[in-house]
Amino acid sequence: MNPAAFSSLHLKTPMLKNLHSLGYAEMTPVQAHSLPLILAGKDVIAKAKTGSGKTAAFGIGLLTHLEVASLGVQALVLCPTRELADQVGKELRRLARFTENIRILTVCGGVPFGPQLSALQHGAHVVVGTPGRLLDHLRRESLDLSSLRTLVLDEADRMLDMGFQEDIAALIAAIPPKRQTLLFSATYPDSITEMSAEIQHEPVEVSVDEAHDEGSIEQIFYEVDPDQRSEAVARILGHYRPESTLVFCNTRQECQDLADMLVKRGFTALAIHGDLEQRERDQVLVRFANKSASVLVATDVAARGLDIKELPAVINYELSRNPEVHTHRIGRTGRAGEQGLAISLVTLRESRRVSAIEEGLGSTITRGELAGLTATGRPQAPSMVTICIDGGRKNKLRPGDILGALTGEGGIAGSEVGKIDVFDFHTYVAIMRQSIDQALRCLGQNRIKGRFFKVRRTG
Repeated sequence: MNPAAFSSLHLKTPMLKNLHSLGYAEMTPVQAHSLPLILAGKDVIAKAKTGSGKTAAFGIGLLTHLEVASLGVQALVLCPTRELADQVGKELRRLARFTENIRILTVCGGVPFGPQLSALQHGAHVVVGTPGRLLDHLRRESLDLSSLRTLVLDEADRMLDMGFQEDIAALIAAIPPKRQTLLFSATYPDSITEMSAEIQHEPVEVSVDEAHDEGSIEQIFYEVDPDQRSEAVARILGHYRPESTLVFCNTRQECQDLADMLVKRGFTALAIHGDLEQRERDQVLVRFANKSASVLVATDVAARGLDIKELPAVINYELSRNPEVHTHRIGRTGRAGEQGLAISLVTLRESRRVSAIEEGLGSTITRGELAGLTATGRPQAPSMVTICIDGGRKNKLRPGDILGALTGEGGIAGSEVGKIDVFDFHTYVAIMRQSIDQALRCLGQNRIKGRFFKVRRTG
């Protein structure tokens, strides 16, 4: 038997059938190393990056341990951002869909309190959320953690970076000490080691080298003067013309200023940072993920949990002070066998950071000349456009309803429809640019689930 096959694990038949239907044939390295330990009830501390398959690793484990007949919170997953919590919640629902009557709730800040209170009153087996809002519910006694069996801290290093340590400690104080604790982190700073010692019992450490195939990422450093960075980004984008680019800045203000400048130059650029309202953040992430915006300018915190399967290019507007964060940034491109491009702008004052990065890689990074880059025509318009529908899960809308309306009454080919993201009160649909007017007419003039919804184009 293939030791990397999910069938080699002692999983229930509905779970194995579901994994097969999802196309999950073989385990990723982090799954192969951690899942047997998780299923055996061990505490695990795992070094795992976004895209490594870690959500399925802890998700399969916690779902397997649930007693479905007992409607109490048996598993709690803590995430640093709402975006990551939403992503984890969706993946857990996919993993649980062949097992009847499992209730999974996502509880985060930035959304109304009332609906969460109502949902928690009806009970749940698994709760996924951000520490601050979960602690609010705990203090209001709307969240009962006395039956908890599994605690998961996802992106633990980022939660500590964001100052959630006290909130996490308060939540853990309300959880039975006899439990399984799973800690997933992209990096292992001293603070993670200290946290593990405080909250875990004889944890088993899993550290899998998720390095990309040699040559899958082309790294280039371009030397610039500090006041040339924005101009350099525009020149790089004009020369290489990647379909999607994630640009990392170290501050919120740099993010917004750079995005504004790129828009003036004709690029479809968006910024994501902590100053945005939650709905604005949702819309920005959706538009970039569904390829209706070609450039996303982000801070490390805002980009955490961003799941983009095909990302041709990453640009570091400024080098991170932490070499591990640099590796994590560029690791978002060059996945799934695709060639990736990682470009960093550096100044003479950043020579120490450059040396630290090269020392960590064990090789010298290519230096490029900005003067040798030339733009080839106007910036490309993205292939997709996003439509926003003023209705979502609370209106009983599902992706199939939208797709049915577009391909039925709308007469649009299924291949013209991209990602459909359903939130509580809004739904975002990606449509090929040439079909956008037809799609707007269809969704605006026809009932969906028996009623009309307001529809508009975003961006």
